Order: sequence, then structure tokens, then C-alpha cells
Amino acid sequence: MSEIFDFDQVIDRSNSNSAKWEKYHGRDILPMWVADTDFAVAPEIQQALHRRVDHPVFGYTNTPPKLIELLRERMQRLYRWSVDPDWIVPLPGIIGALYLACRTIGNPGDSAYLPQVIYPPFGRAPGFNGMHNQPMPMRVDEQRMTIDLDWLEQQPARPGQALLFCNPQNPGGSMYREDELRRLANIVEGQDLILVSDEIHCDLILDRDKAHIPIASISPQIEQRSITLMAPSKTFNLAGLGCAFAIVPNPSLRRGMKTNPYIVPHVNILGLAAAEAAYEFGGEWNRQQCAYLATNRDYLLAEINRIPGLRMWPVEATYLAWIDVSALCLDNPAKFFETAGVGMSPGRDFGDTNYMRLNFGCPRSRVELAVQRIRKAIEELD
Repeated sequence: MSEIFDFDQVIDRSNSNSAKWEKYHGRDILPMWVADTDFAVAPEIQQALHRRVDHPVFGYTNTPPKLIELLRERMQRLYRWSVDPDWIVPLPGIIGALYLACRTIGNPGDSAYLPQVIYPPFGRAPGFNGMHNQPMPMRVDEQRMTIDLDWLEQQPARPGQALLFCNPQNPGGSMYREDELRRLANIVEGQDLILVSDEIHCDLILDRDKAHIPIASISPQIEQRSITLMAPSKTFNLAGLGCAFAIVPNPSLRRGMKTNPYIVPHVNILGLAAAEAAYEFGGEWNRQQCAYLATNRDYLLAEINRIPGLRMWPVEATYLAWIDVSALCLDNPAKFFETAGVGMSPGRDFGDTNYMRLNFGCPRSRVELAVQRIRKAIEELD
């Protein structure tokens, strides 16, 4: 019988130098902003870290061959995507990988397509390499926010330049469907673009009838013009350990992603140990986590949509709700909700001032308290 994991457990993070919790140190504000969860990691991950710490030497370390094999097997089992081990490039984080991908693909003066509503590092990465941002408009169909493929299809070709993609979409939590991915792949090929696909939330699927599809797995053609970015950090709550990877089938692109250690550091020892344990033993823990997050999502969706002036769409993946607050006509939505005792991420950071992003990756009791505080503050507006 599988072990039952306790996601209702309230863990005190106040003295752990947590960026999430230190932001509101000394203030009665629930931290529901940055994307890490408040759940204890799978016990096998803690055990693996203890074993590694018991070895008293922490010198330069190679990526364990077992981790590469686990990743290769995972791509085949989950996505029927046959990945050559040589395609896998370990990296210390997804954000740095975005910057590195822009440097690999583009030159100063080039343009990079990116979703108009997207998490902030997307907007900063091209400029770091002297490239120009070309935002792609978003559209909402069936309460799902995705990039406007009709618009993109009409754009002029930009041979060899970058398109930054995020699936599942952050913010919003939409999962791209196979027909949408095939259409995007055709556009990328037709316009001779290079695709950088951030798929860090791909294991946080909240509905059992849905499945993630890496866009690079769609065809050999899109595979050769894709850089796919994944990591165990969001899924297994390992963000502080700095371990990610790029899957880069094209040898020329892969050379650019293989880093100079004087610019981008190696993945640290504990990050590698945690990633290996997560991918080998964390499957059941994550299945239970996703089921728990789905109940948090369902509760939040029902309650937020009962509060006058707020609107929330269903979240297919991630633990990040995208809440429309425009009807409240607030001058400073982030400050308003902080005054109410709930610290969320302001939509302006993602490209839309009408929204707030709320992290529900925490015990249900905290989600319920947040809803109570939000409801009370809005009632007092009247």
C-alpha cells in the first residue's frame, strides 16, 4: 500500500531564510507570491540529501550518469519522446537557461518573440543579449489563455531568430493542446525560427484526463529547432537547490548551451542528489501532491468567483491562480491585498495590470484563510 503524504501539515518556514516568507517578516501577511510550495519534500529526497551530506567532501562533481538515464527514461515513458543522452545539458536553473538560450540563438539587434503575458524573466532575457522584445498577443478561448497563433501566423519571417514559449503557461496555467502545438511548430518551421520552450511546470498537471506534450516531441523538424527547458524544482519543491536541464537535439544549438563554467556555474552537488532521488522515487508523492493541489484549485475557483469584483479561470496546471481584479478599480491592487493580509504577485509584473497571481501550493487552511481575508477586505470596500 502506498504511503499517504500529509500536505495539510503546516511547516514553520519563518527561520529558514525563505525568500517567500522573509518578504513579509514581522507583518501579518500570508506569503502567496513567489512560486515555491510550503510542502515537505518527498522523504526519499531528504534521505538522499542526508546520505550525500554524510560524505565529508564537497568538491567539483560531474552529473551522475544515473540521473541522465532517469531523465532519458522519463521522456520516453511519459511523452514517448526518444531523447539521446547527449542531448541533455545540466544547468543550475531555468532563468539562467533562458538568458543562455537567447545568447545562443540571437545577436544584438535581433528580435525575440515572447508571450505578452508571461513571468518576468522572459521579458528580461532577450535584452541581456541586446535583442528586442516582440510581444505575442494573448487570446482567451474556453477560459484558457494562450498565445494568438492567428496573429503569429501573419508575421514576417525572421530566419534564425528566437521564439520564447511557456507550456504550461505561467501565469494562467493553460496547457497547450496537440493541435495548438502542431500549428505553432508549423509556424516556427515556416518562419525559420528557433523555439525556446520553458516546460518547468510540466509535471504539475491538475486534471487526470490531461497530459503534457513537449512541443519538441511533435516532429523531427521542430525537434531540431528547439531548446526544451525542464527542472525538478517546481514539481518537487527544490527551487533552492538549483538544478535544471535543457534538451537540445541540434548539435549547433547544444554547443551554445554548454556553458563556460566561469560564466554559468556547474549544478551543485546537493541539487544533483535531490534531482536523482526525485525522478527515481518521487512519482507517487507528486501524484498525491497534484491531487491535493487540484482540491485547492477547485476550492479557490469556487470561492473567488463568489466574491463580487473578482474572476478566476480554471487552472489546468501549476499551483498559480490568475485572478482578474479589474472590476474593483484599484489604484494599487498589490498594496490593497497586502493590507488585507494576503501577499500576491502583481499582474503588472507579468504584463497585465488587471490581474493578481496567487500561489495555492500550501496547506488548505492557509488557502481558506486567504479567501476569508480577501472577502472581508472587498466587503469593506462598499
